Amino acid sequence: MTAIVTGFRNWIMMIMIFAGMMMLASYPLYSVQAILPEEQMADPLDESRARDLAAELRCLVCQNQTVDDSDADFAITIRSIIRDQISTGKSDDDILDFLRQRYGDYILFNPPLNRMTFILWLAPIILLIGGIMLIIITRPKNNPQSMKERGHDR
Repeated sequence: MTAIVTGFRNWIMMIMIFAGMMMLASYPLYSVQAILPEEQMADPLDESRARDLAAELRCLVCQNQTVDDSDADFAITIRSIIRDQISTGKSDDDILDFLRQRYGDYILFNPPLNRMTFILWLAPIILLIGGIMLIIITRPKNNPQSMKERGHDR
């Protein structure tokens, strides 16, 4: 019986090692960028500024990617808007305000705390407190009478 268990453990270990090797082999060793060469600005400082702004914005198509990382058409359009506004001399705050007015606070990866996003910021705290209260309320009481009823005499 121990030979079967040992063989099974070895088999599982080999599968786990193989899966790990496959994951490592599929991991890109280089940084994949969604920015197309024709999108880049001539001035490296302006390009860096545009990349920093795009990294603060959420792609509304992908939703869990920044505009800088996404290759969706929406992200390409937003990057173009950012670069156009930088070339006209707009400040970072002006560009972010323009995009917030056009697409709402959801375009920001870190939306500001206001009456529209208040629930978004408080939801984790409310859920945590609610979960703790639920555990406390539903936990069985360990009083002597209930223990006798369950057959736990001392």
